Amino acid sequence: MFSEADLVALVITLKLAAITTLVLLVVGTPLAWWMAHTRCRLKYIIEAVVALPLVLPPTVLGFYLLIAFSPDGPVGGLIASAGGRPLAFTFTGLVIGSVIYSMPFVVQPLHDAFKAVGKRPLDVAATLRASPLDRFLTVAVPLARPGFLTATVLGFAHTLGEFGVVLMIGGNIPGETQVVSIAIYDHVEALEYTQAHWLSGALLVLSFLMLMAVYALNRRFRVLRT
Repeated sequence: MFSEADLVALVITLKLAAITTLVLLVVGTPLAWWMAHTRCRLKYIIEAVVALPLVLPPTVLGFYLLIAFSPDGPVGGLIASAGGRPLAFTFTGLVIGSVIYSMPFVVQPLHDAFKAVGKRPLDVAATLRASPLDRFLTVAVPLARPGFLTATVLGFAHTLGEFGVVLMIGGNIPGETQVVSIAIYDHVEALEYTQAHWLSGALLVLSFLMLMAVYALNRRFRVLRT
């Protein structure tokens, strides 16, 4: 079964995934809305930046974030000069790295959902004198519920399986930055395959259940619309 260290790593992983997903929903929703409706000619640059983690090796992203977060880096140096603790090898650093790495998995489903809503429902609400904020909260968001569900589950599940980024930024500090993926690697390195099986199986089952829930609920939403 799970050792005490494995349970701690599992708790840290779930905490990291939950916080990362929440931050991404808060940050990614307005970004996805802007990307879906803007006519800015430089939109493609923002889209490329958001999608970059999809093609960039995790260790490359983690390396540059580690440089930025280190005491001599631009971000870590600024924080250190203000009397704060550098972000490298901290849980806060893991959250920031996870937000950047998982961003396309949240922003893209939201973007597609907002595009699918179209302009007609918003124009109808505008004729009823609904403000832009009201149109967004009472029309766009309810119609985009499947996109929010998909974004939430994909962001959470993707964070659960992170390895390269979290290893580069957080290292492998038990009880602080050691997540399940790193704990599995440690067990395999030590030839502790039974413990690796337990942790791997737990992530496999959890990820499968979340994806199954997404497909089932999205299918229900489609049935209700028809």
